[in-house]
Amino acid sequence: MNTHLGRVVVAVAATAVSASLAACGSTEGAGAGGSAKSEAIKVGLLLPEDQTARYEKFDKPLIEKEIAKFTRGKGQVVYANAKQDAAAQNAQVEAMITRKVNVLIIDAVDAKAIAGSVKKAKDAGIPVIAYDRLAEGPIDAYTSFDNEDVGKVQGKALLEALGDKAKDGQIVMMNGSVTDPNAKGFKSGAHFVLDGKVNVGKEYDTVDWKPENANTNMAAALSALGKGKIIGVYSANDGMAGGIISALKAAGVSTLPPVTGQDAELAGVQRIVAGEQYMTVYKRYAPEAAAAAEMAVALAQGEKIDGLINQIVDSPTTKGVPSVLVPGVPLTKSNVRSTVVEDGVYTIAEICTDKYRAACEEIGLK
Repeated sequence: MNTHLGRVVVAVAATAVSASLAACGSTEGAGAGGSAKSEAIKVGLLLPEDQTARYEKFDKPLIEKEIAKFTRGKGQVVYANAKQDAAAQNAQVEAMITRKVNVLIIDAVDAKAIAGSVKKAKDAGIPVIAYDRLAEGPIDAYTSFDNEDVGKVQGKALLEALGDKAKDGQIVMMNGSVTDPNAKGFKSGAHFVLDGKVNVGKEYDTVDWKPENANTNMAAALSALGKGKIIGVYSANDGMAGGIISALKAAGVSTLPPVTGQDAELAGVQRIVAGEQYMTVYKRYAPEAAAAAEMAVALAQGEKIDGLINQIVDSPTTKGVPSVLVPGVPLTKSNVRSTVVEDGVYTIAEICTDKYRAACEEIGLK
């Protein structure tokens, strides 16, 4: 996806749906989930886990802020976090149905396992938006990042870091969890860029995206390939990058190979500043959260969302899902300030703690 075009589409779509909601907010009548077309709606928000910093720090407050904005403070967000437990998330959907929410935003722990619960919500007249991960079942809408594009951004950055030495050794690929459909997109995009240009010595699908599992996998790769033979590591996200880098250090690797990442977690950004991690994909959560909130309010009020979407995607169970896909941005030492600092995600003080102050000064981050 063209990054500039993607942002324009999202911005224009957001403006269009904002105007639509402002016009219809107080209209009376039957709406989705048996609700009236009013601003006093109840939105169920189910996020998958709290190991990755983004969900509690960014997604939840951003969605709550946008729901309040589009309902003039009258909307209520009912929140639950599944803590990486698919069965718990299914139970949370049941609880949301019992609480008679007007719409559900679900970031699935397991895209396949959630399908039955999505159907139960639909049968109860509750529209469902798949957030960040393409849940199976009869979902009404989907918002996320352009996952293949994210993988391509990571792959291109790794090739850039390796330069003309791309085939002078082997890389390790640390993909995400097979239960997350996004991981398939990241992996596909990365392979599209990397195949034929690097030698992949070892490749893993990392259970539950856990840093400790990535650490174990990386230790195995080091043992199998030899620490002097690994010239780069494709890591699908920042949490795993942390586990990978810990394994490299534990093995006595003095000069760390370039390691990719995703999510622009604070620890990942600090590792980039320090030169331990090469890059991350900064995903602007604000437009993703805004799209989910805007679609949720519109669907709860019985309105169409045609003016908001910029893509149509297919899931394994549902064809033609109206979607908003947001592009990712490569973040390296060179653009920390112009991305996460200028966007207000982190302050310089948060990034440049005592441990990282000297490294920050070296790149002009002070």
